[in-house]
Amino acid sequence: MFNKRVKVKDVLTSNETGREVTVMGWVRTFRNNQFIALNDGSTNNNLQVVVELGLLDDTTLKRITTGASLKVTGQVVASLGKGQKVEVKASALEILGDSDPEKFPLQPKKHSLEFLREIAHLRFRTNTFGSVFRIRHSLAFAIHKFFNDKGFVYLHTPIITSSDAEGAGEMFRVTTLPFDAPPKNEDGSINFKEDFFGKSTNLTVSGQLEGELGAMAFSEIYTFGPTFRAENSNTTRHLAEFWMVEPEMAFCDIEDNMNLAEEFINYLIQYVVDNNRDDIEFLDQRLAEEEKQKPQTERSELGLLEKLNFVLKNNFERITYTEAINILLDSPAYKKNKFKFDVKWGIDLQSEHERYLVEKHFKKPVIVTGYPKDIKSFYMRLNEDGKTVAAMDILAPGIGEIVGGSQREERLENLEQRMQEMQIPIEEMSYYLDTRRYGTVPHAGFGLGFERMVQFVTGMTNIRDVIPFARTPKNCEF
Repeated sequence: MFNKRVKVKDVLTSNETGREVTVMGWVRTFRNNQFIALNDGSTNNNLQVVVELGLLDDTTLKRITTGASLKVTGQVVASLGKGQKVEVKASALEILGDSDPEKFPLQPKKHSLEFLREIAHLRFRTNTFGSVFRIRHSLAFAIHKFFNDKGFVYLHTPIITSSDAEGAGEMFRVTTLPFDAPPKNEDGSINFKEDFFGKSTNLTVSGQLEGELGAMAFSEIYTFGPTFRAENSNTTRHLAEFWMVEPEMAFCDIEDNMNLAEEFINYLIQYVVDNNRDDIEFLDQRLAEEEKQKPQTERSELGLLEKLNFVLKNNFERITYTEAINILLDSPAYKKNKFKFDVKWGIDLQSEHERYLVEKHFKKPVIVTGYPKDIKSFYMRLNEDGKTVAAMDILAPGIGEIVGGSQREERLENLEQRMQEMQIPIEEMSYYLDTRRYGTVPHAGFGLGFERMVQFVTGMTNIRDVIPFARTPKNCEF
C-alpha cells in the first residue's frame, strides 16, 4: 500500500511534470472544495492537490478537514498558482484518518509557543517545529559524521551509574527499594546492599569518566547520549533530561582541545547551512518577526543567518578567566550596577557575565580558559600557578556557555590530592585512577550540550522548544 509513496519534498524539488505519483500526508488547509494543502513533514512547503469538481462525493469532501490524513494518487502538473511550480491533479483520493475540525487544536492560524508546549505531541506538525526538529536531526547526523571521519570510536557509556562525575550531587536516584519502608542500617541510614545493584545508583550526569577509560585504549572516543540533572531550575536554559556530546582524546592538551571544539562547532553550523537551507531561512524570517515586537534596545544586531555566517567567518576569541574578570570589572554594565550578580576573581561566571562578554564586548563566540581550581571539578589539570586549572568554556551569543571542557589531570599524585581536598572517595574511584597508574598520558575532552547547540542554530530562545518532550521541574508530560 505504502511502498510507492513519493515524499512531498521530492515532488516539489524535482519539478518533473507529466508523471503519476502517490503522495500521503496531513491536510493543512482545504479551500473551495477543490484545493488541498498537503504536508508530510519532509518540508515546510505544502503540496497543492487539486480535486476536480465531481471527483468526490459530498460525504468525502466534508471529511477533508485540517489535520485529516490522505492518500492521493494523481498526475504532477505545472501549477498556475503562486508559491509553487508544480501541483498534483488528483485522480483518486482516500482518507486514511479523520480529524474533527471542532476539536483539532492546530487550526490554520498563529499559535503561541507556550500553547504549543501544552500540545507537544502535535506541535511537530507546525512549520516552526518542523524546521526545528529537522535541524535537530541534521545536527545529530553531523555529530556522528564529524567524529567518524576523524577516526573516533563511538562509545556507549552507561545511563545508570554509581558515580557523580561532576561532583554536583544533583542526581536522580535509581532504586527498586520500597519507598514506604526501605531497609535500614543500624544508624538509620538506608541499606543499599539490599537494592538491585547492591549500592546507591543514579542516572548519569555525564559519560566523561567512562569516556576517559575508552580514550586510554582507542586514543579518541566520543559519547552522545542522554544525561540527567535533578536541578530545580525553571529557566529557559535548563532541562532535567538533555543530550550531551562528549569526546575524549588521548595525547591532547588544552590547546588541542580548544582547536577541536571550535572546528566541531563550525562543522555543525556549516552542515546545517548547507543541508537545511529552507528551514534556516524560515526560522530566520520567524526570528526577524519576533524581534520586531521587542523594544529597539533589546533587538539582536544580527539575523539568524547573519549570526551563523558571522561565526563561520570569524575565529573564536580566546581569553583567560582573569582577563574576563578584568573586562567585566571595567565594563559600563558593572560600573552602572547593571549586573545582578557580583564580579570578582574566584566567582563562577553567571549567564549575564558570559553574555556580556560575547554579545556586548567581543560580539562573537569566546573561549575562556584558566578558571580558578576551587570552582571546577577534581579531574581538571592543575596549572603551574597552583590556583587555576586547564579548563575551557565556549560562550555563544544568545545562550552563554555551550561547551565546557578541560585537559584532564594525568598525574596520579596531583589527582589523588585533589580528590582528597574535595572529599571524593579514592577507593571507590580506583578503576579511574588505574588509567593514571598504567601508562598515563596527557589527555583532554569536552562536553557540548546538544540542546543548547540546537538553540543556537535555530534561534529558539527557550530550550524546551528544541527537545521533543521537555523534562523540567514539576513537568513530565507525554
